[in-house]
Amino acid sequence: MSTQKTVRQSADAVEENELRLDQEKAEQIVDALNTELANSYVLYHQLKKHHWVVEGAEFLPLHEFLAEAYEHVEEGADVIAERAQALGGVPVSGPTNQERRATVEFEGEDVYDVRTMFQNDLEMYGDIIESMRDSIELAENLGDYATAEILREILVTLEEDGHHFEHYLEDDTLVLEEATK
Repeated sequence: MSTQKTVRQSADAVEENELRLDQEKAEQIVDALNTELANSYVLYHQLKKHHWVVEGAEFLPLHEFLAEAYEHVEEGADVIAERAQALGGVPVSGPTNQERRATVEFEGEDVYDVRTMFQNDLEMYGDIIESMRDSIELAENLGDYATAEILREILVTLEEDGHHFEHYLEDDTLVLEEATK
């Protein structure tokens, strides 16, 4: 561990930014971005867990789908964190801080059947999508159109992936009933 004693910026401080966004507005947006960042990492870890434990006749395509989904979430989280920093904030980091900050809840360590896992994922996607829409509206109302656009791009991917979970949960399947018992 470093022996550095000087803190360059407190984790909860928002400093003046070079993007010329008013400090008070930047504080509100960084707060919203940190919530989105925390939510992203809770979802990321849940998807990663499901990627590790998925089993059954559709193992490989589900395993690959989950990998793609958590990679999308992580890419979005990185963009969110960089935007928070650009606005003079400190991105929320560390699992304890992220879990405390998130408005969504990790399903826990237990392993569930695939349908239950995907239902849990779809529910979390829905909650995050609603939160992201609120953050977009906040950014627009505060005149930060760039943050709103960044979040819109992430939202499109979240909605697409969420919709794919919805498809997997449909009751129509090519897998024979006897293969699922």
